[in-house]
Amino acid sequence: MPLPKQIDFVTMDVYGTLIDWEAGIIEAFTKEAGKDGFTFEKDRLMNLFHEKHREIAAGSYELYAEVLRRTAREVAAELGWDDLRQEPARANFLPDSVERWRPFRETMPQLRKLGKEFKTGLVSNIDDKLLGLTRRHIRHDFDLVVTAQQVRSYKPDTAHFTEISRRYGSKKNWVHIASGYYADVAPCIKAKVPVVWINRHGEELEKGVKAPTIEVKTLLDAVRELGLK
Repeated sequence: MPLPKQIDFVTMDVYGTLIDWEAGIIEAFTKEAGKDGFTFEKDRLMNLFHEKHREIAAGSYELYAEVLRRTAREVAAELGWDDLRQEPARANFLPDSVERWRPFRETMPQLRKLGKEFKTGLVSNIDDKLLGLTRRHIRHDFDLVVTAQQVRSYKPDTAHFTEISRRYGSKKNWVHIASGYYADVAPCIKAKVPVVWINRHGEELEKGVKAPTIEVKTLLDAVRELGLK
């Protein structure tokens, strides 16, 4: 789907797009594991996190806080962090850390630009309570917000985008911005919503995988692609 000639509405994913959740996850695991004198390689942690997180979210719907708790326990088991495995209640450390996950430095300046020109919305795989904690760090009034809790489904299911379309009233003049190919770009392509992919880590798509409308490296680049300086 090409960008519309006239853009009126821009939606964004939150974690990885506006919020540096990887830094927050690493910090949370490091702090909790440090209580047991346990260490790990950051790259291995994040690879395991994304793998387990995706598997758990693909199952029956449950609140995102529980998805994070289950992910923490499974990652700990794979890492060999036996103390957490033996005390599963400690997995609360991960959902408890969400309120400390911080925005990227570029987030607020670019949101101000977007807000002056377009209606804006959030489309996130999270529950309302945890998103409320995150929004304390994002001082911006969004016109629409759709969470996994509201649609009782996790992306890449297209339910978020169907709900946004229902509330907004149309798919015309709408663009989505996100950092996750699996969770956001793929369902946008399926739902025929133009999507700007912030490929922060320089991922390479497998042969035959459909490309986003536009691929950029940062939110700043994405905003520029929408015609804003």
